[in-house]
Amino acid sequence: MDRLQAMSVFVAVAEESGFAAAARRLNMSPPTVTRAISDLESRLDTRLLHRSTRAVKLTEAGKRFVVDCRRLLGEVEDAEQNAAGIHATPSGLVSVTASVPFGRRVLAPVLLELLNRYAEISVSLVLVDRIAHLLDEGIDIAVRIGEMPDSSLAAIRVGTVRRVLCASPHYLAKHGRPASPSDLTAHTVISNLSMVSESEWTFFGSDGAESYRPASRLQVNKADAAVDAATAGYGITRVYSHMIARELDSGGLETVLDDYEPPPVPIHVVHKESGQTSARVRAVVDHLVTSLRSHPALA
Repeated sequence: MDRLQAMSVFVAVAEESGFAAAARRLNMSPPTVTRAISDLESRLDTRLLHRSTRAVKLTEAGKRFVVDCRRLLGEVEDAEQNAAGIHATPSGLVSVTASVPFGRRVLAPVLLELLNRYAEISVSLVLVDRIAHLLDEGIDIAVRIGEMPDSSLAAIRVGTVRRVLCASPHYLAKHGRPASPSDLTAHTVISNLSMVSESEWTFFGSDGAESYRPASRLQVNKADAAVDAATAGYGITRVYSHMIARELDSGGLETVLDDYEPPPVPIHVVHKESGQTSARVRAVVDHLVTSLRSHPALA
């Protein structure tokens, strides 16, 4: 077995956490997979995997090696696609990551359109409430909300989202609509802990920035729970505007204190920049950029 094939086997074992599952994925026999890993460890003179009766886990050396293997295998695939010429049909698996609320409400429908457009492209959508590391985790593309730090990644701005306060019409009819941030002391607040700096809300009025520390009876660590509570009429919460686009359209929620909103937050499509981008990744990036720039939930 050549080195690239051995790397492919190792990556499959690492991702499937087992030899039998990797064998099924690669359409190989389990003994062949086991022998490939054993030969690879012998050649490297280091143990890459901890084996037990329950699971297979990466050693520290294995964790480092799997990152390098994903990168090298990706570069080989990209080189083959580039050699096929610019007219080659985009094909293969592309992994995309985003936050859970954005992925569910905005990104997933956009990717379904992509799959209908490109019959030979497959997508792995990874939704996590953290910043996924593209190189370490072998992910091709990320959609990120927030300012982009300086990095080796290529970032394309596709729009912005607002940080809004919202409540149901029923709640506002019963308790009144706040006219200024100071009025929030008389209202029930739902704290959405999934947003950064939720412990303190900053407003921007004619007198400049003003901070408010909400006293809440309900704190949730997922935006969907905050949206559900607000829609049910429990109180006022703060979320990104894309999280409540459907509720605003249906009339289930209304925004308040619009004149005091902080500046909008940028959204970027981010991908690994290493020479020429493969046809499959470029096709997905182009589709995301075009679709998100015209998406009604983004400004």
